[in-house]
Amino acid sequence: MTVTARSAPTGRASRTSAPRPLPRASAVSVVSVLSLLLTATACGDDGGGTTTTESGRKLDRVTLTLNWYPYGEHAPFYYGRQQKIFEKHGIDLTVRAGQGSQKTVQATGAGQTDFGWTDTPALLAGVDAGVKVRSLGVFLQTTPSSVQFFASENISTPADLKGRTIAGTAGDALSKTFPVFLERNGLSASDVTVQNTDPAGKIAAVLSGRTDGLLGYASDQGPTMQEKAGRKVGYLRFSEHGLTFYSNGLVAGERLISRRAGVARRMAAAVSESFAAAKKAPDDAVAAMAGASGQLPPAKVLKEQFATTLTLLNTPATRGRAPGVNTEADWRQTIDVFTRAGLVEKPGPVRAYWDGALAPRG
Repeated sequence: MTVTARSAPTGRASRTSAPRPLPRASAVSVVSVLSLLLTATACGDDGGGTTTTESGRKLDRVTLTLNWYPYGEHAPFYYGRQQKIFEKHGIDLTVRAGQGSQKTVQATGAGQTDFGWTDTPALLAGVDAGVKVRSLGVFLQTTPSSVQFFASENISTPADLKGRTIAGTAGDALSKTFPVFLERNGLSASDVTVQNTDPAGKIAAVLSGRTDGLLGYASDQGPTMQEKAGRKVGYLRFSEHGLTFYSNGLVAGERLISRRAGVARRMAAAVSESFAAAKKAPDDAVAAMAGASGQLPPAKVLKEQFATTLTLLNTPATRGRAPGVNTEADWRQTIDVFTRAGLVEKPGPVRAYWDGALAPRG
């Protein structure tokens, strides 16, 4: 069972050695055997491919595409693989790097990946646009959305943002909800200039002084920016200033849900158990990410990212519950926030976005 994170193509050719050619008769025999094996492993009870462990146990092969390249938040997936939690639930997991939640939602709905790890606002917008995808459980239930800046900027309250320039990405959930955040704190959208910046360029905009801060996740960009600059980073977290909503979680396409419900249920349970296990052993969980990607942040940054992630796993309604257990009330609040922000034009019932029957229990 392998977990891989695929980085962006570099254009360099593979340096693996070419195998020696087989005699013609042997090659034909090998092809016949491989065809037979592929046919056998493509007929699992849930309709997907399977692999068999050395002990003879059959596992369902599934792919999970992340919201971005691996960073600290994703440690439970690698730790769950290392500790054979996914194998315990009958899953052979492959993890792929992503290029943004919106693309992951689209790929999941189109069946290009079995599962996705995406921001809930991207899921809501995708469903609103007709993408056939639903959540199997939100795990980051308190949003890490925040304004991030160097502590030397002397920003301590939302009022201190007046007249500032902040790096954001047009059309994403952060930029869409930022005006709501400002309104909740007695400001208007015109009080702050949001400089449209590519997601990968927001940190550079702050480091270069082109902007006073950025819109990002406290569990992602902040620790990286602090490490790169060697300067303390401060945060204005949306959740601490009157605005909270669901963030990242596990999603699946409706076709997979209808055809492989057993796999979906076991995947949700395995992710929940992996988060619970990683919470008990955070250093080991982060260490399990070694080699996950060429873009992997330094260990110190990964630890800080994951430590922040662990503060986001519950709302007051789910405190003490297993990771990934959601409530309809929390879902409704999230839908209402993004309807108000204009990200959702045709809000539907909670069941249109979340399959509670397959979600984690406990």
